[in-house]
Amino acid sequence: MSTGPAGYRAIFLGPEQKPKFVEESVLLPCLEEGEVLAKVRAATICPSDIHTVTGLRKEPTPSVLGHEAVVEVVESRRRDSALRIGDRCTFSIADSCGSCTPCVSELPQKCKSLFKYGHSHVSIGGGFTGCYASHIIIRRGTHIVPLPAEISDRMGAPINCALATMVNCVSHLSNKRCDSAIIQGDGLLGLYGCALLREMGCSKVYCQGKRPNRFPLVTKFGGIPLAADEPIPNEENNIDVIIEVCGSPDALTTGMRYLRPGGTYIIAGMVHPRSELKVTGEQLIRKCVTLIGVHNYSPTHLEAAVRFMVSTRNKYPYEEVVGQAFHLREIEAAVSAASEKVHHRICILP
Repeated sequence: MSTGPAGYRAIFLGPEQKPKFVEESVLLPCLEEGEVLAKVRAATICPSDIHTVTGLRKEPTPSVLGHEAVVEVVESRRRDSALRIGDRCTFSIADSCGSCTPCVSELPQKCKSLFKYGHSHVSIGGGFTGCYASHIIIRRGTHIVPLPAEISDRMGAPINCALATMVNCVSHLSNKRCDSAIIQGDGLLGLYGCALLREMGCSKVYCQGKRPNRFPLVTKFGGIPLAADEPIPNEENNIDVIIEVCGSPDALTTGMRYLRPGGTYIIAGMVHPRSELKVTGEQLIRKCVTLIGVHNYSPTHLEAAVRFMVSTRNKYPYEEVVGQAFHLREIEAAVSAASEKVHHRICILP
């Protein structure tokens, strides 16, 4: 059953379709217990959506893509929540049950009944389950965090993907030595990682990438920019921590040369099947490496991400990572601009 007001959404038809997107206006569905109806204030295009649009990643179609956004509460059916109409918020990209084994083991992003925003068929959940739309219905098992006025919509939109994921990555380093680090990848995960590690007291954070136009931003976020294939002098067997967020399995082959014995290697970017590693068990054992895989995050990481951005908002140029803004009706142009990778993110305004 639907309510009176209408919303609109960009329906993704599939990578082989022309056009790939069509705009559709439909009545907003009634909320179920525990759900929240929110207006999308600003969304940003994550590279994973580019992979879906180009066919590198398979998702159900037709669908409403998009999971990075700042939203505004329009209606709430959460009885035990302090949410108020008009609150600006971010939210977890995964909805979870809270009671299965992964959920009670602090891995709600691996819930047995997991639902992820921007990755479902349009027939599921009222059809407003992605951020490339005027509204989104946030499910009862989704963590919602209000945003303070100090965080603008442009700053806040990527929090619930890139920043929260990197907060999860560095959370594994709380009891480990981390005076030097390499981040493999100069995307938004890499930039946020530079800032997070620097604020943890890491004195040297190398950030390797393939796009020299991004090097100035790496510096602004506290990193030392390097080309992906550029040797790092005097650092073999000397780096405490390496975080892979570039998506290339070859990165580990290079990184192992620099990681010190007893060092920590975190892999978070190779979320695709073409990721067979060329590292032997002997290499890992003889170096006593701690190898950690990180995927998405939990509600505590999202809350920490918001606090981190608030506390460092005057130190790092969060606004600069988001480039041109497009209206939702211009979504194909927005996706094209995002594919050029001039900016870390492209903004969509409904």
